[in-house]
Amino acid sequence: MTKFESSVRGIDASQEKVYNMLSNLENLERIRDRIPEDKADDIVFDNDSIAVRVNPVGLVKFKIIEREEPKTIKFEAEGSPVPVNFWIQILPVEENTSKIKLTIKADIPFFLKGMVQKPLEQGIEKIADILQMINYE
Repeated sequence: MTKFESSVRGIDASQEKVYNMLSNLENLERIRDRIPEDKADDIVFDNDSIAVRVNPVGLVKFKIIEREEPKTIKFEAEGSPVPVNFWIQILPVEENTSKIKLTIKADIPFFLKGMVQKPLEQGIEKIADILQMINYE
């Protein structure tokens, strides 16, 4: 398994508010305007999953498989050509601030690693950027 981690990001909201927002993926509908227009139609949110159309793979669904309130949300990919797990860690800093870190673990075959490593590293940072900009109030 290959592991990709985002940088740690500060959030101007309590750990509980961040967890409550991110543990129900329907809440992420409010960030649709931050998703590039050419990608926004390819994303569907529901309470427990987010489905994304990825070319050339097709539809990949990230389903919540574990919630550890208020600190961790774990996902598993369905429809991915390789096994992928993803999780969000949320840690308190002060009463009204917290920090997050995103991690992806993927079972990437050696011959594909060179092609997918950079896009995954950039993608996890872009997701962290978006999660950092959400108004959690």
